Amino acid sequence: MSMRAFGTTGLVMVLGLAACAPQERQEEQAETIAAAAVSGIPATTSMESALAHFREGQQLADNGRGLEAKAAFLRAVEADPDFARGYLEVANNANSAAEFKEYMDLARAHSANASEGERILIEINMAFFENNVDSALALAEELVAEYPSAPRAWLTLAGVYTGLDRIAEAREQMNKALELDPELPIAHTTLGFSYLFNDPKDFGAAVRHLQQVVDLRPEEPQAHVNLGDAYRGGQDLEAARQAYGRAAELDPNNEMAVFSIALLKRGHVNSFLGRYDEARGDYDRALEVAKPQQKSTYANYRAFTWVHAGEPQAAVDELGRIVETAADVTPADQVNGVKIFTLTNIAQIAMHHGMNDIAEHAVQHRNELALAEAQKTGDEDFVRAQQAGNAYWEALAAARRGDFSSARMKAEENARLLEPDANPRKLEPYHDVLGLVALLQGDFQGAIDHYNQANPNNIYTRYHLGLAHEGAGNLTEAREIFRYVFENNFNSVGFALVRKDAEERMM
Repeated sequence: MSMRAFGTTGLVMVLGLAACAPQERQEEQAETIAAAAVSGIPATTSMESALAHFREGQQLADNGRGLEAKAAFLRAVEADPDFARGYLEVANNANSAAEFKEYMDLARAHSANASEGERILIEINMAFFENNVDSALALAEELVAEYPSAPRAWLTLAGVYTGLDRIAEAREQMNKALELDPELPIAHTTLGFSYLFNDPKDFGAAVRHLQQVVDLRPEEPQAHVNLGDAYRGGQDLEAARQAYGRAAELDPNNEMAVFSIALLKRGHVNSFLGRYDEARGDYDRALEVAKPQQKSTYANYRAFTWVHAGEPQAAVDELGRIVETAADVTPADQVNGVKIFTLTNIAQIAMHHGMNDIAEHAVQHRNELALAEAQKTGDEDFVRAQQAGNAYWEALAAARRGDFSSARMKAEENARLLEPDANPRKLEPYHDVLGLVALLQGDFQGAIDHYNQANPNNIYTRYHLGLAHEGAGNLTEAREIFRYVFENNFNSVGFALVRKDAEERMM
């Protein structure tokens, strides 16, 4: 399971940043082998072969081919065991928190001979790992001051602003990167995704930027997948299906691990259209050819078809089988990550539908695995953050079973554990829990107040904000929120749980 899907707020921010930050484009000419400039930020190695593998990995990562990118970065550090930047990029493509920490420690240990830019990039990633977003922002500002002509420096700063949900400022930095290099694909991808996933959304702008990537890299299948996502966000499901089909054509044997992604995405579209048998067929075909790192995660989305169809027990049963068989189909270092993801989905489905015994068991199992994985890192702050995450899930389960006192206590525990962190968004889970408690007790204004301080990008949370407005009699606001939720068109367990109800309530 990729680190991009691993839990905890701080690490999610690291990985969101990794998509656009310390990834350098291959240049036509190297200035020197000792400190070759890659988009203006030096990549320091004395080995030409290491630099070649590094550049290969950066290009693959830019094109959304993370599995191949990681392999290239591993070849880079094998060629030069002192290559700090290579270890950083292996970490950014890691499959678990423990692996991320292992390679970040190696990057730090070999940073003495690295460039100033590389040292800053390493410290930015560690700041996110430690949930110290204030430090990450200061470091990113230092990076752009040191390398003002480097597009990737500005994308790094954009990633930090995105993590802070300061979207207007993030887009300013993305546009600065494009001013410096109008044909840098990752800059167009990053800006396209910003318009696609962050408010205020602009699906037309998302299509334009992601189409630009297709124009620049027409033979890269992931570019067509991303364009399909933009069409899907803008409600053009047929154009999305066509884009996914083109992606599949470009990787017919799944050598680039994109054929399976394209079929997975087409399965999402069929799920939204109510074509559940067709969706399951797409998911089955994706699973047949998926890489071992993909199989169990992809199988979760097949189970979501039952949620969309209003059959939660069938979904829980299928997800339970994924937990039982994860070790048979998943690389050993990713098994617990897959189980955590799947158990989280079981817990959310069960809580939503009042299946409290199933929810309690899933949360307990999930939390045990999550804490064990965090402890493998040997980092006390990361363990503390995971304990906070566990308290959050225990709080939600308590609220759903009507034990509001325990829910509040666990919410307070979550906030107390996160108190040392320099992250202005650290209380969002706390307010999410208290919003649910207020909603379930009929305190609609209290729910509105708390949900307005929760994660604005969580579609399930946004739906509950709509319920609170509806309960308070704010019908215009409620319907706008329900329409926003229904038109989200990006598959997750939360979206599967509320999509149909949001459609009915938005009328």
